[in-house]
Amino acid sequence: MADNLIDARGVVVAYGGQRGAFGKRVEPKPVLHGVDLVIGRGETVGIVGESGSGKTTLGRALLGLVQPASGSIHFDGKEITGLQEAAMRPLRRRMQMIFQDPMSSLNPRRAIRHILVDPLLLHGLAKNRREAETRVRAVLDRVGLAVAALDRYPHELSGGQRQRVGIARAVVLEPDFVLADEIVSGLDVSTQAQVLQLLAGLKRDMNLSMAFISHDLSVVRAVCDRVYVLSGGRVVEQGACESVFSAPQDAYTRTLIDAIPLPVIDPAWLGRRPAQA
Repeated sequence: MADNLIDARGVVVAYGGQRGAFGKRVEPKPVLHGVDLVIGRGETVGIVGESGSGKTTLGRALLGLVQPASGSIHFDGKEITGLQEAAMRPLRRRMQMIFQDPMSSLNPRRAIRHILVDPLLLHGLAKNRREAETRVRAVLDRVGLAVAALDRYPHELSGGQRQRVGIARAVVLEPDFVLADEIVSGLDVSTQAQVLQLLAGLKRDMNLSMAFISHDLSVVRAVCDRVYVLSGGRVVEQGACESVFSAPQDAYTRTLIDAIPLPVIDPAWLGRRPAQA
């Protein structure tokens, strides 16, 4: 466990269990069935599967946003399963999420300046607003956004720019772990490449551990070290990306690969400096 930032064992998550119509009790419906997953320090792990396979639920469980019915999740050696919010709060800064739809995840009534500066002040990472803004400006430059974006609102930015703001919001807190949930699915191909290049650079420079949730196997193959394949809330296959994609052992994995032909990956393309979106 010492080499793993995240270690999840036997995770079961179920939804429901409330009273339904006419007072009839609705039994909890399992979504994850005893999932095991580890993420090493500085490692990027892909989580793939069809819609409804449990990918997002697993990701939220890793962040402590969903409580498992059973099983355990350790973050940096500390079990977070069942922790009260007060006990989780010191860990929140160290685990961040980049959302699929940046428009819905950014407060439309707040300028980008407040969206990025306020978390630094909340977590005590800056002594004052001036220091926080200095740090934010450095992060904006790193993600390829002009300083002028600080005075804009989310609706005034393009989809690619909003996603860069979402990335900046996550990394400005200098986390150890970032969960990226389908973050390029709504972007055009060119902007997808720019965002993926950006993430690869941030991972390298900040030694981030990442979980990359996607239904696009070509994206996962390009950015991830290992991959977990989920079907019906169960891990049906896992291993190094090249091994899983070149010689899949499970029939479900083969079906996914056949459905989305995987291109030959240029190993140098993610190392290039991203252009602005």
